[in-house]
This record gives sequence, structure tokens and C-alpha cells, in this order.
Amino acid sequence: MVEPAQHSDDSATVSSFASVRAEDRPFDPLDWVLLSVLSLIWGASFLFMAIGLEAFEPGLVTLLRVGFGALTIAFLPASHASVPRQALPRVALLGFTWMAFPLSLFPLAQQWIDSSVAGMLNSGMPLMTVLIAWLVFKTPTGPKRLAGVVVGFGGILLISLPEFSTSGTNAAGVLLVLLAVCSYGFAVNIAGPLQREFGALPVIARALGFATAFCLPLGLTGAAQSSFAWDSLAACAAVGIGGTGLAYSLASLLTGRTGAVRMSVVTYVIPLVAVALGVVLRDEAVSEWALAGTLVALAGAFLTSRVD
Repeated sequence: MVEPAQHSDDSATVSSFASVRAEDRPFDPLDWVLLSVLSLIWGASFLFMAIGLEAFEPGLVTLLRVGFGALTIAFLPASHASVPRQALPRVALLGFTWMAFPLSLFPLAQQWIDSSVAGMLNSGMPLMTVLIAWLVFKTPTGPKRLAGVVVGFGGILLISLPEFSTSGTNAAGVLLVLLAVCSYGFAVNIAGPLQREFGALPVIARALGFATAFCLPLGLTGAAQSSFAWDSLAACAAVGIGGTGLAYSLASLLTGRTGAVRMSVVTYVIPLVAVALGVVLRDEAVSEWALAGTLVALAGAFLTSRVD
């Protein structure tokens, strides 16, 4: 008599857990590992893009990045699983909003701002994710997460102030990064349902294929205007294989496990990695305002990850 009762309790527990939204479940050890690896890979991506831009035009940097990423994913057998034709428009939209569009904006922006600044501004991704999830996708969002958005945008303002006060085109670089971050916020809300329905690797492989096609015109134009350097090619290969092929597949897996909002907290560590590499390897100067703004933005991002 005891064993059936215990079995019933276990079933009820499993059923209760399954009914909890992905965004509201606590991270388990695998989630933390995925989060840490992604933070390190994407934090280094800003450095690699800066090296790529030493010889290549922005359009070529983006094309090489998504092209190397697509080839990397294609070598993984699990990526060859089929995706229904009726889902391909959504996958194409994901390829544009998560890859082709924002990854074209970052190299453009880094012509005018340092890699460390781009990394710090990227800390706004969780804020955009929450805001877009609430306004566009009608995801339930409580007051704690909305308060995090307000705090986080204050941090972004502090990061941006030194760039806006500098003569030249620094402000344009800031605005391009913020536009890219908005696109990321939209994309991760699309990625979660798609990868849960059809699998992470099949979706990401096709999205990268679409992104490569989208980037081809600007990439070929950029190639005609670029010089050649092995360092730049190696940097583009690194950001493509690691920062795109490997990282996007891991990001899709994490999004499916934890939800779009929780996945976006990967940006907690990205600015720290980007700043450290920019300062140590490229002698970039970081203002006190920007550092303070990063801490405020990350505090806001932390609030957005909490359960109301």
C-alpha cells in the first residue's frame, strides 16, 4: 500500500515541475556551465571582431563569421534532422534577427567605439529581452522584472555618456550596438519555442544558412574593398567557429532549458570578459562612468532574471 502512494506523490511532483514555466525554474549545474562557457566565448568575440577589422571591411567580417559558423554546425550530425517547410519562415526570421542583422551592426559600430565599450553596451540584452517579451510576445512580466529594466537602462545611459560627449562618430557606434541588442532581444523570444519544437541544432543550422545568404551582398562588397591579413582571417575564423557555430548552438540549448529571459543573463559576464581583453590586449581606456554604468546595467539585468 505504501509503494503506490509514493509513486503517486512522485508523479504529482514531476507533473508539477513540468507545469512550471522555463523562465521560473532555478538553474541546475548544467545550466550554469552553459552560461559560463557562453559568457567567455561571446566576451572574446568583441576582441576578435576588432582584430578582423584591422584588414577587412565590416561586411566581410560578418560574412566570414556567419559562414564559418554555418560550416561548424553542418559538421554536427544532429543538425541534419528535418525541419518542416512551414516553419522555415520563422527560422529565416530568426536568422535575420539573431545573426545577419545584429552581427552586421557590431563590426560597423566597432569602427568608432572600442571593443570594451561594445561589450559593456551588450549588457542591455536581458533588459531588451524582458521588454520585448512583455510588449510584443505578451509574456507575463512582474514588477520586479520591469524595475530591472528601468535600472538597467540607467546603466546603459551611464555607459553611453562618455561616447556621446566625444566629438566624431562615437555616438553612431553606440546607437548601432543598442539597435543590435534590440534585435537580440526579439530573436531570443523566437528561438526558444522553435528549438523546443524542432531541436536546437536543426533550427540553428538553418538559421545560419539563411543568415549567410542575407549577408552575402554586403560581404562580397566588403571583400572587394578589403586588404588581406592572416591575423584578421584567423580572428574571423575564431569568432565564426567559436562565437557563432558553437556559441549559438549552446545558446539555443540554454534557451530551451531555461527560457528566453533566463538565457539572456549570459550578459552578466560578457562585459567583464570584453573589458579585460580590450584593456590587456589592445590598451583600450575605460572611463569610470562606463564601468559604473556596466555595474548598474548588470544589477538591472539581475533583477530581470528574478522570479516575481
